[in-house]
Amino acid sequence: MNRNSAGLLMLLAAIWGGSFFFIRLAVGALGPWLLVEVRVAVAALVLGVVVLLGRGHFVVRTHWRQFLILGIFNAALPFTLIAFAELRLTASYGAILNATTPMFSVIIAALWLHDPISLKKVGGLLMGVIGVAILVGLTAQQFDPLVLLSVGASLAGALSYGFGGIYAARNFRGVPPLQLSLGQQASAALVLLPFAVTHLPNSTPSLAVVGAVLGLGVLCTALAYLLYFRLIAQVGATNTLVVTLLVPVFGILWGAALLHESITLATVAGAVTIFASVVLVTNMTLRAKRQGAVAIEGTTEE
Repeated sequence: MNRNSAGLLMLLAAIWGGSFFFIRLAVGALGPWLLVEVRVAVAALVLGVVVLLGRGHFVVRTHWRQFLILGIFNAALPFTLIAFAELRLTASYGAILNATTPMFSVIIAALWLHDPISLKKVGGLLMGVIGVAILVGLTAQQFDPLVLLSVGASLAGALSYGFGGIYAARNFRGVPPLQLSLGQQASAALVLLPFAVTHLPNSTPSLAVVGAVLGLGVLCTALAYLLYFRLIAQVGATNTLVVTLLVPVFGILWGAALLHESITLATVAGAVTIFASVVLVTNMTLRAKRQGAVAIEGTTEE
């Protein structure tokens, strides 16, 4: 990995880490459904323009059933669950909990692809559970049911990402990455539209909220995917997986700098424990990731 690729990797991590800041800023005003609908619709529009400028053709019509499933599990569902979670969780916690995606990929790969789980991987999974427990214990000091529900929603979003990535590995071989991303976002927008129009806000959103939504759609989704695909082409999917560990770091930094969220010893301990678990279990997910990395966001997200 040369300096240019390393710089792109850091930029991608910073952008995806910023998605949790944008979500936290806008979700209270718009609600999860409308926020995610606008996010994926804007991203689909931008990616569609990129395809047209490149004189490409759309493959959604020939894979529409698969795109519909992918759009649900790799965009609509996890985006919405994470947005719901950030109604009560900080951006920092959201970013850290989202880093558990490789852990869930391990479990899904074992059940679906029949990949063996070694003692090392079991240790990584247990370490990840401990890391989540540290964060939950810190966040839910009085065991607020809504906070615990938010933590569960964030983890469910990571689980959905894990399923979506492996589903893409099995069903989208040979589909260009840009087309894959476009089909995913467009399908998610179609699925979420009925929910979004029935959950409109009572007041006009502020300019800050509008800016946050545009940041999510243009920067954290459309542009981030383009950077992601370029990195995969330059350094391979395996090296690009480093972003899994960098995104929560930037999520914590953005939360502290822009939302004045505190970085406590327990926050660091929980994050480091989860990062260590990701390092232990990543080797198992490399096969699925190499095939399906073009569909996974954030190891993202947001």
